Amino acid sequence: MICVRQKILTMLDMQEAMNEKVHSDWQAQNFEWYRAIWVEAAELLDHYGWKWWKKQSPDREQVVLELIDIWHFGLSLLLSGDQDKENIARQVEADLARTKKATSAEAFRLLLEDFALQTLQTRQFDVPGFASLMLAMDLEFDALYRSYVGKNVLNFFRQDNGYKEGSYIKVWAAKEDNEHLVEILDELDDSRIDFRDAVYQALAKRYSEVSG
Repeated sequence: MICVRQKILTMLDMQEAMNEKVHSDWQAQNFEWYRAIWVEAAELLDHYGWKWWKKQSPDREQVVLELIDIWHFGLSLLLSGDQDKENIARQVEADLARTKKATSAEAFRLLLEDFALQTLQTRQFDVPGFASLMLAMDLEFDALYRSYVGKNVLNFFRQDNGYKEGSYIKVWAAKEDNEHLVEILDELDDSRIDFRDAVYQALAKRYSEVSG
């Protein structure tokens, strides 16, 4: 069984590896991770709904996907500092427990705006604010971990199989690779030590059956 801190460390390692795949010297590029976070927050609000002149209902699935994307950028921002990963993981574990409960739809919107404001003012990742958004969406840490690992592994798999060159096949057996990923994640135990490798191997097995 993997503890919370070890899962955070695993995600930090995976995010660092993905950033290095994008640019070998990514830390020196000073990418504006904070900007990606607040833009994703705005997209999240659109999926949640905020327009008073029309009927809207929160699209939880899309809101959660936006939270996962924010988590990718947040980890990158944390890795951009001068702390080692052990200290980052220890602090993130503590910060995830510091949450505010949204008691209504408007309270959630205000929490999201507070999160975006903190991001813009500090240009840092507001982990407690993010944890409050998770709580409001009933997104548990283990679900965050499972979804993050799956998306990260899929991104690597795409790159390894010609995504950049245009030779990658995105639809397998009449289903997009994202749909295959969801099925694979449902089949695998995310508490196993080799969860990340198991996801990649399962993707490779399915892909080989359609790509020849």
